[in-house]
This record gives sequence, structure tokens and C-alpha cells, in this order.
Amino acid sequence: MLSKPSTGTTTITMGTVEPHGFSPGRRDADAGAMFVLESKGSGMMFYFVICVQTAINTGVGIGCILLAGESLQIMYTSIYPDGPLRLYQFIAMVTVVMILLSQMPSFHSLRYINLASLILSLGYSFVVVGACIYAGYSKDAPPKDYSLESSKSARTFSAFTSISVLASVLGNGILPEIQATLAPPAAGKMLKGLIMCYTVVMVTFYSTAITGYWAFGNKASSNILKSLMPDDGPSFAPTWLLGLAVVFVLLQLFAIGMVYSQVAYEIIERKSADVRKGMFSARNLLPRLLLRSVYMAACAFVAAMLPFFGDINGVVGAIGFIPLDFVLPMLLYNKSVKPPRTSLTFWINVSIMFVFSGVGLMGAFSSIRRLVLDANRFKLFSNDVVD
Repeated sequence: MLSKPSTGTTTITMGTVEPHGFSPGRRDADAGAMFVLESKGSGMMFYFVICVQTAINTGVGIGCILLAGESLQIMYTSIYPDGPLRLYQFIAMVTVVMILLSQMPSFHSLRYINLASLILSLGYSFVVVGACIYAGYSKDAPPKDYSLESSKSARTFSAFTSISVLASVLGNGILPEIQATLAPPAAGKMLKGLIMCYTVVMVTFYSTAITGYWAFGNKASSNILKSLMPDDGPSFAPTWLLGLAVVFVLLQLFAIGMVYSQVAYEIIERKSADVRKGMFSARNLLPRLLLRSVYMAACAFVAAMLPFFGDINGVVGAIGFIPLDFVLPMLLYNKSVKPPRTSLTFWINVSIMFVFSGVGLMGAFSSIRRLVLDANRFKLFSNDVVD
């Protein structure tokens, strides 16, 4: 069920706490917040988790739509360099598909899409790695510069921004919701899923990042397809190969966007749906069609208006994934399992909380700083995505 690599501390801690504070077999859309409530979390903590999860899920939805639209635009401009279509039009195309897919009723409806997502992730990575190696060894290979920023303060801010981006890429803000769909005992099943996810991440994320950086140096774009198909010259790899990569990444982004949006849909529909009526009755179908379409349209509007892909990743990672994946699980473990204050476990958890709270604060500051700096070269509904 896991569509992207997830943070190990969350899964392992939840698996340990579950017998102490989490009712088996819950099916809450906001299971993360319910988990906090049942783990003796305060009312403020409950609403904090709701807000953080909502920010994460919405941020991921916006990022998926933006990246999918940019990928379509890259392929289009490679074939038609002077074509009239602009980025917001590709975002609109992607949004239509997302709205259609959003009508799948529940997490369970996405099980086959998630399997396809795993296969597509592997396929995309293999294609991109091959394209980067081809580009790096070609006679027209781009010049490579591996130097860092000259200013020490700029390097420090970039390091914390990078940590935030990594948290966004490797984290998962809906693990409680996934665990809530599993038959108890769920901890062992989640751990197996975690092992599979990190096996996939070693093969996909790191192979793509290493070969992309090797081929293009510090000029590598956050969307490596943009580096492989530059606006000001020919592609660095065969067009058919890059076209295949675009297809893979589009389908993968549809799957990720659908999984993360399900939490928002189910929270919204808790008030709008009538459980006494059938899932496909007019009473439930019409509100679902309207509310889900409006939600996806709102995400698309923000993606088109503010195309800051890398910066969005950094902010979401700093204020969302880091506290949710590294700070909160340790806090809940200490509150629920209650290890002795003199034990090594207690102080390791406290240390992780303090260290990652600091990292999150610095990451938020550096990511917002970068967002402000990038705003100087940005205009609303720009045709270029700011890395």
C-alpha cells in the first residue's frame, strides 16, 4: 500500500505504541490525529497533527500537479520549440485527469494503482539513469561543475534546505491512515512494507540523484528531465527514451497525488456523505464529484499561480514531514510506553526530538528564505518552474 518510501522511526514507533494507545482496526481517515488522541495527546496536539497532515497532503497534491504539468511541457517544447501552449495549460490537462481519478471512492480502491506506481517508479528510474549515463558519455556532454556556493552562510542555508527536501521526498505523512486499513496486528505488516520501500528507494531515488549529478553537476535541475531536454539545445538522450520517462513519471505522479488526496477527501466527506445511503447513490455521488473536483481545482490553481517546485518541497518537509516523522513519534512513545526516565531509550527519544526540532526550525527558515529570494525572478502564472 505504500506508494513512496516512508520514515522508519514513524512505523517502528507506531508499531510499538499501538498496543498501548491505538485501538486495533480503526478506519479513520484522520487516523494520525486519532492516534495522537488515543496516545494521551492533548487537544492542541490533536489539532496540530490535523493541520500538519492537511498541509502535507495539500502540498504533495500541488507538487504532483505542478511536476506532471512541467514534464508534459518539457516534452512538448522538445518536439515543438515554438509551440503556443504554456505551463498553466499543461497543468489544466493534468488536473482533468486527476479529477477523473479522484472519483475512486477510497484507499482500498487504489490498491492496483499503488502496485502500478511501484513498477512505474522502477521503470522511470532505470530509464533516467540510462539517459544520464548516455548524456554524460556523449560527445556533446554538458560541462560539469561540482563546486559548492562560495559563501559559507549560503552553503549552511542550502544544507538545511536540502535536509528539508530529503524529509519531504523520503517521508510519509499518512502512515497512520495506511496502518488503519490493515487487519490487526498491523505492526509486522507495516515493517515488511517499510523494508520493501527502502529497498525501492535505494534503487530509485539514489541511482537517479547520483547519475543526474554526475552528468550535469550543480546545474542539474530538480526535474532531471529538464536537464536532459534543455530549452536552448538538442536533447542529451534519444527522444523516444525521454518520452518513455515522461509517461512513467506522469503515471507515477497521478498515483502519488491520488493516495495523498484520499485523506483530505475522506475528512471532507465525513460531513457531506450519508453512510445510510449507497456509495454510488445520488445522495453521496454528487457531493463527492463536486467536492473532490473543487479540491483538485484549488490545488491546480495554486500550482499554476506559484510554480516553486523545489521551494515547496523544502517548506513542506521542514514544517510537515520533520515534526510528523521524527519528533511526534518519539514524544508519543515516551508518553504511551512510559520508559523509565533513567533509561537509554527515554533519552535517545528526547535527543531525537530536540535535534530534529532544531533541524526543522532551521530548515523552515532556510526554505522560506530561498522562497523569498526566488520570488525576485518570478511572476504569477509564470511559464517556468522555479527550482
